Amino acid sequence: MTSSSGAGRFAPSPSADLHIGNLRTAVLAWLFARSTGRRFLMRVEDLDDRTFPEIAERQLADLAALGLTWDEEATRQTEHPQRYDAVVDGLRERGLLFECFCTRRDIAQAPRAPHAPEGAYPGTCRNLTDAERERRREETGRPPALRLRSDVTAYTVHDVLHGDYTGLVDDFVVRRGDGVPAYNLAGVVDDAASGVDQVVRGDDLLSSSPRQAYLARLLGHPEPVYAHVPLVLNADGARLAKRDGAVTLAEIGVPEALAQIADSLGYAARTVEDMLGEFDPARLPRTPWIYQPG
Repeated sequence: MTSSSGAGRFAPSPSADLHIGNLRTAVLAWLFARSTGRRFLMRVEDLDDRTFPEIAERQLADLAALGLTWDEEATRQTEHPQRYDAVVDGLRERGLLFECFCTRRDIAQAPRAPHAPEGAYPGTCRNLTDAERERRREETGRPPALRLRSDVTAYTVHDVLHGDYTGLVDDFVVRRGDGVPAYNLAGVVDDAASGVDQVVRGDDLLSSSPRQAYLARLLGHPEPVYAHVPLVLNADGARLAKRDGAVTLAEIGVPEALAQIADSLGYAARTVEDMLGEFDPARLPRTPWIYQPG
């Protein structure tokens, strides 16, 4: 076991009860942290107005029922607005932010330079003059989002399971027009504040890692160790949903859920503590787990 003074974490958004795929990812995050001597932390990502405190409590209870332990009281992003404001103010003072009045439709319909990466922000508001910004503010009648003025178009991170991964870095949003910190900024800031240096999550989020690692570098923080684990899909190869049957812990039951997670990882153990004895990142599956209820 490699000792570390850092921490791993799991950071659910309390918009719905955790399904078996979320629970499996949480178990893997815990195994990665504990096997490397790290602390394990829990963070409730509740900045979105589609999240609910009662769901957060159920999520934490489900994770504890599986046997997961965390080393500090779970934190909630809504407890730290000043943390994000301070970082946004600092980026603004460095000239690294600009106001953006674009809607998603504006961005999708904007003309792009030849060979521009798919999905990249086209730079519509990047170089507006003061007069142009004021006119856009009057025309739209809404406050602008704040975007990072990136000086790269791509960035490479190293992932324990995927190796080197190079992905898009554009002028991404750091604060939405409604004043809410964007996902990419809030996660980076929270991880740094909590001493998180290991990020384990679903591999659908691998493409966001270059933006986050680049931002961490701009803020003077070390990049975390990344491990993006395969998702759990239904029989049709789509993300799990309620229509797929018994997918939450309340529906499956703790012993059966632990058995299913262990089997999906190739473990004989039936508790997370015993799984820790079998844990080896090199032996983890690299393909999605196709979940069959029951």
